[in-house]
Amino acid sequence: MNIFVTGSRGFLGKFLCERLIELGHFVIGVHSQNCDLRQKESLSQFDGVKFDQIFHLAAWTQAGDFCLFHPGEQWLINQQINSNVLAWWQSRQPQAKMIAIGTSCGYDPGLPFEEGYYLQGSPIESLYTYGMTKRMLLIGLMALQKQFGLEYLYFIPSTLYGPLYHSDGRKMHFIFDLIRKILRGKLYGEEVSLWGDGEQKRELVYVRDFVEIMLQLVPNQKNRSLNIGAGQEYSIKRFAEMICSQVGYSHEKICYDLSKYVGARSKILSVEKLQMLMPEYKMRDLQQGLAETIDWFLEQRERFL
Repeated sequence: MNIFVTGSRGFLGKFLCERLIELGHFVIGVHSQNCDLRQKESLSQFDGVKFDQIFHLAAWTQAGDFCLFHPGEQWLINQQINSNVLAWWQSRQPQAKMIAIGTSCGYDPGLPFEEGYYLQGSPIESLYTYGMTKRMLLIGLMALQKQFGLEYLYFIPSTLYGPLYHSDGRKMHFIFDLIRKILRGKLYGEEVSLWGDGEQKRELVYVRDFVEIMLQLVPNQKNRSLNIGAGQEYSIKRFAEMICSQVGYSHEKICYDLSKYVGARSKILSVEKLQMLMPEYKMRDLQQGLAETIDWFLEQRERFL
């Protein structure tokens, strides 16, 4: 198949493109260095290829407290990107199935994190703008399907982790920041200070598992949103203890900074629909996945540590 991928150099994009090529597909990937999706005609250069699938991963955001300081830019840039990609899909590539990536930040923290509630209530205030741009992406997919009969899938992931994390100077998602800080504590004797009280909870999905699940669902699912989560969450303290155990650092040395940004207290996704569709799929063991990620950090210590 001919497959188009936006955000191809992002963390997920690298693994997705690699896997698609392994499976024998023809893949064209775009990223911020070779295609400015904020520009209306940026995708016209690809009109000559008829794509079977379009994976839309690109988004303008970063981890940590980034969303607190860039709400206006996030709204403008992400709306530009999403509108341009969807317009190109509808006008130039209507035969393609669009597979778009949402965010768990789109859920109202006071409602169940089930797909049917995704457009209800309000995202957490600190992530409101980003969450709403992702909701608007889903609404755009639904509207184009309704009027023009296009096919889409919208996947809502938990936090992804694994090796080969991007190293372009952006803020790290929590699990990578935990690994980096604890390794620096172990190797260089630095103080390990984590944001918040450590009781906020998160779940992780190994990035290769996410890719495999997504690719297995794409052929036989359409016009719906689906959570892809692990079905189990742990506190930041527990994640820190796991990492400390693997690297040989005492978790009792860790300090918790209550003045720092915490974000959502819990972000576990309902995976009932996913389990019904893929009852036999087993995700990577968390301890194994963390070990692989830690090993990669150590291999790349000159860049990260």
